[in-house]
Amino acid sequence: MEQIKIKALFSLENTLISPLFEGAEYPFEILSKIGDFIKDAGPRLNKDIYEEKGEYIWIAKSARVAPTASVTGPCIIGENTEIRHCAFIRGNAFIGDFCVVGNSTELKNVVLLGHVQVPHYNYVGDSVLGFHTHMGAGAITSNVKSDKSLVTVKCGDEKIETGLKKFGAALGDGTEVGCGCVLNPGTITGKNSTIYPLSSVRGVVPANSIYKNAGEIVQKL
Repeated sequence: MEQIKIKALFSLENTLISPLFEGAEYPFEILSKIGDFIKDAGPRLNKDIYEEKGEYIWIAKSARVAPTASVTGPCIIGENTEIRHCAFIRGNAFIGDFCVVGNSTELKNVVLLGHVQVPHYNYVGDSVLGFHTHMGAGAITSNVKSDKSLVTVKCGDEKIETGLKKFGAALGDGTEVGCGCVLNPGTITGKNSTIYPLSSVRGVVPANSIYKNAGEIVQKL
């Protein structure tokens, strides 16, 4: 299970959000703590860089937020990030530096570490997206199982019980998700993995691999 631990998925050195991950082993363990972390960290942000824009909302002065975007706290939006037309940020959202949250994209209870692009009609809920991850147009995370049971992470023949009703996905640094994909509850992708367009993904995709379908995952050369 080493491949799905936080240390294998994300580079967290010297990042504003890194204290949130302290003491956690797996990415889903931090989901319940995002809102409280933002409430605590926000007032201590550098006022030369960040402005308080509403109740528990801090936005970097260099960020560009469209007037038609909806932002609900707790929320931190990092430097040089772009929040585009009709983006819907529902709260408990940490959006790092140099990110793009696109038109009609919805975020809820998420961490976007930095240089993350969710630019076109994406839904990302109860998820963690690593540095330089990208979700193609219409790609979404599904964060609740159809039978409403607790989410498990399946890695081969092994299972990890998350204890959570809601857990979408954890995308390791450099993951590329194709257009129209559905990342089913409990999906975890290793660093530098690629998901083919229109895929329905469940379980663990190893690092440096290409997900073509459930029966065909190949290593990158």
